[in-house]
Amino acid sequence: MACPQVSIITPCFNAEKSLPKTVASVQKQTFVDWELILVDDQSSDRTYQTALQLSREDDRIKVIQLSENGGAAKARNYAIEHARGTFIAFIDADDCWLPEKLMRQLGAMKEKGWPLSYTAYTRLNNQGETINTVGVPEKLSYRQLLKTNYIGCSTAIYDAQQLGKVYMPELRKRQDYGLWLKILRSTSFAYGINESLTHYLVQEDSLSSQKRKAAAYNWQLYRNQENLSLLKSIYYFSHYVIRGILRNKFPKLAAALGVHYPHSS
Repeated sequence: MACPQVSIITPCFNAEKSLPKTVASVQKQTFVDWELILVDDQSSDRTYQTALQLSREDDRIKVIQLSENGGAAKARNYAIEHARGTFIAFIDADDCWLPEKLMRQLGAMKEKGWPLSYTAYTRLNNQGETINTVGVPEKLSYRQLLKTNYIGCSTAIYDAQQLGKVYMPELRKRQDYGLWLKILRSTSFAYGINESLTHYLVQEDSLSSQKRKAAAYNWQLYRNQENLSLLKSIYYFSHYVIRGILRNKFPKLAAALGVHYPHSS
């Protein structure tokens, strides 16, 4: 069997209800040379059975079930290990892509030789209503990305032919951020398409209380994963906090200061 151009990685945990919609958004892509690897992380609902049924209906869909629950990083890494594509793309089991997403993004990567790319994305609540659209910068270096993570996981694609297979650090949280930083330690820039091509579901329990936890995970990433000194960690963590406040509370000021990026329509 010929290898697909892109392998799409989806970790699944208790995603029985959302998974069919996510998979349908992949199947609606105008770019069709892909494989979708669904990794069930020992769900307690019927996610695994749902994934198997979807794979029976489309032979581009592969299903793996982990022997024990290991978290999203382990699930994604297992899929990366089994991926056959030249490019590695990510979509979470409750997010959706717009139909032109792969065509637009892969076209730019091939034409310009981008090693890692990302796009703007639209955040939706549980009722499917738009919260906001998050714009992205044209390109990011390692140092710029340390200041805040502009790369939404379900928007990212990397070139495995150019970079080799790069695996996520096995962290419970912020593992995608850790992967982008790992890639940018070996290449100059990641490149953005400031057009919303992904719909990202914001869970109701992932707002205010979770922001404090996210900040703590960010700090741990600086210190334990990136091995930054205390002084550098404080410097980048200050940027992370201030930029977050500016983008959420004062978007016009953030845009004027160059830390917020209005998206292209």
